[in-house]
Amino acid sequence: MTKLTDDQWAVISSLLPKQDFTKGGRPRADDRRTLNGILWILRTGAQWNELPPQYGSSVTAWRRLRAWEEDGTWERMWKRLVAILSQADKLQMDVGYVDGTFAPSKKGGSPKVRRRRAKAQR
Repeated sequence: MTKLTDDQWAVISSLLPKQDFTKGGRPRADDRRTLNGILWILRTGAQWNELPPQYGSSVTAWRRLRAWEEDGTWERMWKRLVAILSQADKLQMDVGYVDGTFAPSKKGGSPKVRRRRAKAQR
């Protein structure tokens, strides 16, 4: 499995939140190792408990994924990478892909969307 290159890490590392040591605590797990673990999970689709030991603790990776999502870190990374690709003219904005396989379609639609007969007749 591929890991982040030094060039990729140089761009991303500045966007990651720094640990606050004002309240004490031990240093957290290495961000680069943890990020590589998160990317491994996302690429393979494996379960968190299947994360290879070379990427550290699966619990740490899962918690870091959630924390970075909540504080907007992933969005900042995405925006920076899009800007870099756009400046390098490597981004094709005229091509887009839509994948709707994640949205289940239930027979009859959602109960919240369906109107009751009594309301429909008024």
